[in-house]
Amino acid sequence: MQFFYTVRQGDTVSQIAKRWELPVESLIAANNLASPYTIYVNQQLSVPSGVDVINVKAGDTVTKIAQDYGVAPSAIIQANRLQPPYVLQIGQLLTVPPGVPFYLVQPGDTLFEIARRFNVTTGGQSNFELIREVNRLPSYTIYPGMRLMIPYAMPGESGFIAYISNSGGEFDLWVYNLGNGVNRQITFGLAESYSVPFWSPNSSKIAFVGKNGILYVISLRTNTVAQIDQFSEGLSVFLDWSPDSQKLVYSNRNSIILYNAVTHQAQTIPQSEASDVQWFPDGTELLYQAPDQNGVSQLFRIRIDGNEKKQITQNTGGRHNHVQLTPDGNYVLFTTPGASISLIFTIDLSTGKIFEVRGGSLAKNYFPTWSPNSENLAFSATAFEERGYFSVIKTTGRQGENEQTRAISNCFTTPVTWSPDGNKLAYLSGCKPQGQASEIWMLTLTHPVPIRLVAGGTITELEWSPAQSTNLNVYSHPILKISFQYPAHWARVTGERYEGSDGFFQVGAISSEDSIDTVCRNEAFHQLLPYGAQPEIVPTYIQNQEACYIFPSGDQPAEMNNQAALIVRYPTPKVIAGTNYHFFILWGDQGHITAIGKSLLFL
Repeated sequence: MQFFYTVRQGDTVSQIAKRWELPVESLIAANNLASPYTIYVNQQLSVPSGVDVINVKAGDTVTKIAQDYGVAPSAIIQANRLQPPYVLQIGQLLTVPPGVPFYLVQPGDTLFEIARRFNVTTGGQSNFELIREVNRLPSYTIYPGMRLMIPYAMPGESGFIAYISNSGGEFDLWVYNLGNGVNRQITFGLAESYSVPFWSPNSSKIAFVGKNGILYVISLRTNTVAQIDQFSEGLSVFLDWSPDSQKLVYSNRNSIILYNAVTHQAQTIPQSEASDVQWFPDGTELLYQAPDQNGVSQLFRIRIDGNEKKQITQNTGGRHNHVQLTPDGNYVLFTTPGASISLIFTIDLSTGKIFEVRGGSLAKNYFPTWSPNSENLAFSATAFEERGYFSVIKTTGRQGENEQTRAISNCFTTPVTWSPDGNKLAYLSGCKPQGQASEIWMLTLTHPVPIRLVAGGTITELEWSPAQSTNLNVYSHPILKISFQYPAHWARVTGERYEGSDGFFQVGAISSEDSIDTVCRNEAFHQLLPYGAQPEIVPTYIQNQEACYIFPSGDQPAEMNNQAALIVRYPTPKVIAGTNYHFFILWGDQGHITAIGKSLLFL
């Protein structure tokens, strides 16, 4: 849930942001403040997750700290489970929450406006229904003084995030659907805490190294698992898919191995101590790290047939770690020298010039990764060590320019991943108090509000799918509480209707308390005969719920555009504007409605 700070006399947006070490842009976006960002006394501001721990100094008391931060002493006492007489010790780490976990309703407020103001949106629409459900409100009526918990809403957009978690009891591969907020466990007992998911470019497969060092390839389209190879040490194995999504390249047993996941044939290129092998975008060359004849770490390129090996760098320092080539093949990054000190450098392959990324003040920079357009990189940098486990999520240009802090994680470090459009980042947080991440967060760079997507268990790695889906988008409706897939080229007409040159869909709900048979017959034989004089009703089940398809007869009016329908009973009635709706209805063209129906999910 979101936390709310009450503005005091003399407060400014920048002062409040600094208090919790937040980017000012994040606080502005979290409250949709308009320039010049004027705030007023007693205004409630949603404060994103920041550095909410202090190191107690001589003279500090709960009352003094509460006054300094502008929060109630009771909030500090409750967050730290302090007991009377609330004595603090010098050097003690004390949590100072940025306010209270509820919003106090003001005169003139509506659920719709509150949801819009505090970014409770799904698919770009105000998801005020979610606020009503979280607070178990019997209706949409709210009144001044009411306390409302304000949740995070699922994005409701195309795309998936693969992650490694033990939420099911053991570490396994999971996939989060950004369209409908559903978490799906993909494997059962195959992964380890060190496993890292690697998506194929078309997002149809995921490869990772799991239990006993076995390399697995998961086909998401066929739900099959293949065991490809085995490593003596599964930690830090880097995998990379070819641009056509058919081959995996990696290093093992002093060789570079190219494995064809379609023909199941493998090719080897002898190369001692190679690592971080990856494809150049043309698919004919590979980049990798290996020692030169003097044992010094260098970067090399080689053709996939093993010929024309070339040394790229003239390194005289430490080992090149975490090597990554830009998607366009023009730059490469690496970290050096090791874990306790980790500096990021980039190389312009056309000139050989090396650039240093300044990074965090503690010289502990981790998980650098290129944006899809090759222009920027993101990484996490350990920060505020004297105040516990925290890291800052940063972005910078490929030569280290325009470095910006985007968000705060309460983990010592976190992997970072880009969305396919390069406009969003996802990262891990929720490391208190056990020191391991338990949450996935997302933010949009142009509107940097951190949104929590997943919470629970231990999460160790994550990776955004490079393709949104196979020519499909996800439609979600926050009020009707449904989601499904539809052709990506269809365009929005209204919030309830999308159309393309080859079809359409429109959604709605039916309040009738009749049986499914009666409801389907009433729709099929409506007095205006929208499906013709002799429509066909086909009973079925969708998501284990009673349903029916209605297909038109040959005499359907041409202006109906081959309209068919799907009616599904809700698992539980949906309350919309005070009325109970028992059935969801989808209208669509006959050529697409069955496929859309198969992807229907209740949220």
